[in-house]
Amino acid sequence: MPCAACGLAACAYCEACLALGRSRACALLLRSAVHGAVPRGEAPRGTALAPTGGGLARWGLSAAQSAAAAAALAFLARPPAGDGPGRFLLWAVTGAGKTEMIFPLLQHTLDRGRRALVATPRRDVVLELAPRLAKAFPDTSIATLYGGSDERWKDAQLTLATTHQLMRFYQGFDLVIIDELDAFPYHNDPMLAHAAASSCKPDGNFVYLSATPPARLQREAARGKLNHAKVPVRFHRHPLPVPRLVKMVTVAECIKKRNFPSALRTNIQISLKRDAQVFVFVTRIAQIEAFVNLMRRTFPGIHIEGTSSQDPDRASKVTAFRERKIRLLVTTTILERGVTIPRSDVFILDADNSLFDEASLVQMAGRAGRSMDDPAGRVVFASSNRTRSQVKAVAQIRKMNTIARRKGYLHPPSKT
Repeated sequence: MPCAACGLAACAYCEACLALGRSRACALLLRSAVHGAVPRGEAPRGTALAPTGGGLARWGLSAAQSAAAAAALAFLARPPAGDGPGRFLLWAVTGAGKTEMIFPLLQHTLDRGRRALVATPRRDVVLELAPRLAKAFPDTSIATLYGGSDERWKDAQLTLATTHQLMRFYQGFDLVIIDELDAFPYHNDPMLAHAAASSCKPDGNFVYLSATPPARLQREAARGKLNHAKVPVRFHRHPLPVPRLVKMVTVAECIKKRNFPSALRTNIQISLKRDAQVFVFVTRIAQIEAFVNLMRRTFPGIHIEGTSSQDPDRASKVTAFRERKIRLLVTTTILERGVTIPRSDVFILDADNSLFDEASLVQMAGRAGRSMDDPAGRVVFASSNRTRSQVKAVAQIRKMNTIARRKGYLHPPSKT
């Protein structure tokens, strides 16, 4: 665009990072790597360090969490390979307690006088994690970065940030932990991937956290090209609910004919009868209001609401749903992750739609069975066709249950 600074009629600027301010081709851009005061492999004088994995006990981790954290710690303790930052994948099922597992990794890094970064896609997760990190590391300087944060220039040993904030750093951290790397906006955004890669020191390490890693990383892990650890069980040591496949017409056809499928009605009645909170996921925001009205006629006396990314009352509805003031909530994938509702069942309608890939189906299914008092939960994939994504999602859940059973992480089956 025309530029008053340099006088050019066509001065280029970057559209990808406008949120941080306009960066013009004619402007000076400075970047500098952070050089820590403590050389790699050494500790501050007078600091007694526990051997790798020795500090796991203080965090109260389960057997599955401890095994994964110990594997990650062993990876961090290895000397750098010299071909760029190391990479480690923590593949943990939904509700496995990923946050608790990163505490030993952060402690390992901080005890050695190094700098660590925890990056997550959403601002609300940053704000939720900030007090937990402050409590876990009370003697560590922590910077919390997100859009509008007043700590942008704070020099800290531990940084917690949204993924967009990674553009502020160049080779600044010895350990970079990327949470939910498969989630929007990080997933499929080359600019954010570049920012993350640039934020880590050449001899540093990346740790990726995900319940549904991208297919590329899954393939690398399967071929032995990516160091990884799996946490196949939740903290309550019960298996993940395996989705049932139910045949039904599309939501659009239900709305058009004002007819609620009997198979779906029967399954939802089972959930209501067992006093569960019911998630109903649909593909389109435009369908929510009409489908809510159809469900209200089908289930009179049940408090039913709908919400989406365009709903200004979304937060209050989720709170009411959590408090059981709302029994059935029709929503989109906006609630596929980051929401824990005790005693909940999940119904995914039009599960054969291309908008619902394998990762999305696993994440939505992961809303069920998260609480200790109702670890089983119920998950239903309802669609007119069975798709590859549905089959792979079910297979992934079954495989995690098989691994958990084989490793003895599950509660012994009841003899009654």
